[in-house]
Amino acid sequence: MLKTPFYTLIALLSVGLLSLGCKGETPPSESNKMAEVIAVHDEVMPKMSEIGKLVAQLKPMADSSETGLPYLKAMRDLQDAHAAMMDWMKGFGDRFDYEEVMEGKPLSPEKIALLKDEEVKVKAMRDLVFQSITSAEKILDEAQ
Repeated sequence: MLKTPFYTLIALLSVGLLSLGCKGETPPSESNKMAEVIAVHDEVMPKMSEIGKLVAQLKPMADSSETGLPYLKAMRDLQDAHAAMMDWMKGFGDRFDYEEVMEGKPLSPEKIALLKDEEVKVKAMRDLVFQSITSAEKILDEAQ
């Protein structure tokens, strides 16, 4: 008779300790996903100044004439990529607060779904930025 309450007590203590140990911490998969999303942002952010320099180089060559159209398109693609970065940052900032991003505050199931969505968006934005830079550099190299 004493064994049953003892094992019940041990089981309750174990569950209690486990729940206390996990309370307030973001599960590793969530924090890894957040870190991956932020890493993509951090990879792209320095490219914003490069976009500005390329736009400045393309602007004098860009016009609606047949010879100026490729430069105009490259310039607009860079501007669209820059806008995509700004839009992504605003949207991400509207969805997640500082504690969730920087301090590992646990995410609700809804926020986990939003984070997965943001991962897709940030990677698409990154690809747009790098593709527009590559295209602009190529067209500028061909002009020389």
